[in-house]
Amino acid sequence: MNESDALRRALELSLRGWGRVHPNPLVGALVLAGDTVLGEGFHAEYGGPHAEAVALAAAGDRARGATLVTTLEPCNHVGKQPACAELIVGAGIRRVVVGMPDPNPVARGGLERLRSAGLEVEVSPLRDQVECQNAIFLHSQSGQAHPFVAVKLATSLDHRIADPAGNSRWISGDEARDWVHWFRAGFDAIGVGGRTALVDDPALTVRGPIEPRTAPRRVVFLGSRRLSLDSTLVRTARDIPTIAVVEGLGQSDGAALVDRGVTLIAARNLGDGLRALKALGVDSIVIEGGGRLAGGLLAEGLVDRLAWIVSPVWLGDLAVPGTRGFVVSSLMAAERWSVVERRALGQDTLLMFDRG
Repeated sequence: MNESDALRRALELSLRGWGRVHPNPLVGALVLAGDTVLGEGFHAEYGGPHAEAVALAAAGDRARGATLVTTLEPCNHVGKQPACAELIVGAGIRRVVVGMPDPNPVARGGLERLRSAGLEVEVSPLRDQVECQNAIFLHSQSGQAHPFVAVKLATSLDHRIADPAGNSRWISGDEARDWVHWFRAGFDAIGVGGRTALVDDPALTVRGPIEPRTAPRRVVFLGSRRLSLDSTLVRTARDIPTIAVVEGLGQSDGAALVDRGVTLIAARNLGDGLRALKALGVDSIVIEGGGRLAGGLLAEGLVDRLAWIVSPVWLGDLAVPGTRGFVVSSLMAAERWSVVERRALGQDTLLMFDRG
């Protein structure tokens, strides 16, 4: 296994911490002697051992003179765990390859510490892949005033999210829906528009093999709509934090929601609503519908990532489009996004894109 292959393996390992390590980044690491893997590890739980420490422990005394490949710059501070840079120096590692520098001013400095101890240090040419995997973490460190926003759409081949009667269950298959629950586990919040909340009565919870360390909050972008007091979201608001972003809700309607445990945010537009969510500690949110909300976010340049599940079915012109209210004047003015991932989910296809 060469160093590039080792970093790709470390990226696979790091994903095992999805939903469990936030607000820490996803990290995987391997110890190599030539092309032989001596030990590997990943950051599995917030507050738990770091990936480098796990890999070094697995390698033991064989780590002396070996190479450590890790997706993130080793930390240089003592927090809930020892400083990884010191562990690496103490283990006698000769060379360190990192996927990306650490943007956290508290934790960074590991590269300088390793170089000062005489270790050979290199940042991998696969840095873009590591940064893509840790996009939520990087966004949280960037000082942005709004959360990292991912829009998840499950559509027909002709980009429809529901049939003419509004039925959307189920366009995608079991494997795709299982993936959606996995995806939800890595976000601070799950959001929908007011019409989706009314028509689908969603629970917006994570159901699957991953139990998030902290259950995502549920967010409804109501605008001027009303949220039924009998809806699943309202009935369970005292058990799972639920937020309604509103424009012109009546005083009595708002009081009734608050009485049932719903937090209200008054916002003039989507940008205001997202900034208010950020102020409440929501660093990331996945938006799951509807089409007008997705289109509005795109129109305002507020979407960072699109997760698009395409199912092999046609719904026709009368069905509900996946995005609405989003106008592009010409092909020359169109914004081109970067492809992050393409893969099959049963009979469906996952396409992931990042803005810019």
